[in-house]
Amino acid sequence: MKIDITKEIIFQTARSGGKGGQNVNKVETMVEGYFLVRASSVLTEQQKAVLEQKLAGKINSDGFLQVRSQVHRSQLANKQEVVRKMQDLIAQALKKEKKRIATKPSKGSKEKRIESKKKQGQIKEGRKKIQH
Repeated sequence: MKIDITKEIIFQTARSGGKGGQNVNKVETMVEGYFLVRASSVLTEQQKAVLEQKLAGKINSDGFLQVRSQVHRSQLANKQEVVRKMQDLIAQALKKEKKRIATKPSKGSKEKRIESKKKQGQIKEGRKKIQH
């Protein structure tokens, strides 16, 4: 389930850090994307609650989901990277987790366990000093 939030993302640019010489010093290639979860028109109230709970570490005090990218040399590529990262985060958070079904160990696995325990016991038994 893909939710298109690109229209609701607020972008901000800055100069990237690190290597790159003149390009880094002159061009604002780093892109930060902000998405206000509470005010979104494409998400349901239930989805907003799930996102706020699961992405609490990535949502700042103002309620914005914040993602940054500065891996590419162009602003456009970093902007696309921010959108991709944000959509991946939201898709991952909204994915329903399968409930684990408890199973019992099989007869064969129980026997195998007992057998290995007996073998280990025999090994330890062999380490004992011989009493006269």
